[in-house]
Amino acid sequence: MSEPGKVMAVGHGAVMAMAPGANLPAYVQAVSGIPLLSAEREQALAEKLYFDGCVDSARELVLAHLRFVVHIARSYSGYGLSEADLIQEGNVGLMKAVKRFDPSKGVRLVSFAVHWIKAEMHEFILRNWRIVKVATTKAQRKLFFNLRSAKKSLGWLSPEETTAIAADLGVDEAEVQRMEGRLSSRDVAFDLPVDADDEDGWQAPQAYLDDASADPAQRVELEDSAKDSEGRLQAALAELDERSRNIVAQRWLAESKATLHELADEYGVSAERIRQLEANAMKKLKTALAA
Repeated sequence: MSEPGKVMAVGHGAVMAMAPGANLPAYVQAVSGIPLLSAEREQALAEKLYFDGCVDSARELVLAHLRFVVHIARSYSGYGLSEADLIQEGNVGLMKAVKRFDPSKGVRLVSFAVHWIKAEMHEFILRNWRIVKVATTKAQRKLFFNLRSAKKSLGWLSPEETTAIAADLGVDEAEVQRMEGRLSSRDVAFDLPVDADDEDGWQAPQAYLDDASADPAQRVELEDSAKDSEGRLQAALAELDERSRNIVAQRWLAESKATLHELADEYGVSAERIRQLEANAMKKLKTALAA
């Protein structure tokens, strides 16, 4: 079988190898000149390959269907990727299909191969269309390749259109909205352009994503200081008597803070006494933390 992305034109025993990327128009012209196979000839070649492993039969089957790969590749021209690259990926899918084709199923090779050709092209598009992956789940992939054709205008989808597309493709409306946002966004280089000036240099993330608070030494110092303060606070609280500790906890540490009168009712003393106990406890804690 031929090397992926190469064409070997048969005719009088001559073999011509060429890559689509080298001269795409010449490649398209060459594959268009390769004769199509009759149903009988295709069946005979497929049987020789399937039952006998005949490499020459595989080669002829691949060559006769290269024009279909070109046709399919052109339907994906809207993604801004090289047509030659799409053709080469599709050729890989075609060869996988030829290898797996079972002539006893009663279908033509082109009908079977379409799935494999498109699958390779889809993978290539998803790998290369964006730096950040835009489609990883089955629903996202379905939306990626169908949302553009489903939209009736260049503007944002209306709620009614979103609902209709979600129902038609069998996905959630939230997935439709997320994919529309991804397809409408664009990749941005992090670094400033080499020739950037003060007027337009701010547009690169490098110019505005700098975090001055992210110095590692300062962060470690702050974390160590916070741990030390917390440890001393816990030790100081442990030195208080149970009533004073509970008063501080309910007045300062609880999510729903208690009032002086509520604590006075709890301990059977005056609110002024609770205030005095709180003041004494806080004084001890401040002394312990300042040491």
